[in-house]
Amino acid sequence: MIVGFEQGVPVSIDGRSVSVLQAIEQLNRRAGAQGVGRLDVVEDRLVGIKSREIYEAPGAMVLITAHTELEHVTLERELGRFKRHTDQRWAELVYDGLWYSPLKIALESFVAKTQEHVSGEIRLVLHGGHIAVNGRRSAESLYDFNLATYDEGDTFDQSAAKGFVYVHGLSSKLAAAGTSGDAPLASRHKSPDTPGVEGLLRLLAEKK
Repeated sequence: MIVGFEQGVPVSIDGRSVSVLQAIEQLNRRAGAQGVGRLDVVEDRLVGIKSREIYEAPGAMVLITAHTELEHVTLERELGRFKRHTDQRWAELVYDGLWYSPLKIALESFVAKTQEHVSGEIRLVLHGGHIAVNGRRSAESLYDFNLATYDEGDTFDQSAAKGFVYVHGLSSKLAAAGTSGDAPLASRHKSPDTPGVEGLLRLLAEKK
């Protein structure tokens, strides 16, 4: 099965144009026949109690899986991370009945912006209650095979990683060396080769 999207909206199934409603109806039948989409969960109700619920949403599960996978190849890392938090908060607002909440409306404006480049096709296999993604295609993809081959043909400059790792971990290293003001904690985390604050300052001076 191949699901196509344009700016985050499902527009085709196996190459045939569909509306969102038609996509859900078709996928409900096809995915449901494969045992996909049955959810057994214990959730927190708005009033504070926990409740066990059984949901059957095969079409929604397929679309969510395909859409999420397409976002993985079309959204920049930090945008994708924040978008996932937004998805969760939006779902909570809807679950709590706050459909007309100003926050929900504001979140939807953000989501709409994130979907500008979420176009492409996702190939899936549905069987035995499971959804497996085995293909992704998008003209908007940020994935570059040549940057991540992990072999001699890799175009990514691996030598740049050393400096990045040093700078990326510097704040944690300084905290572990005692700059956090918690000397006992710092001493517990200090590794044998940790140079301490003075040593780190010398290293920084040498790097200039």
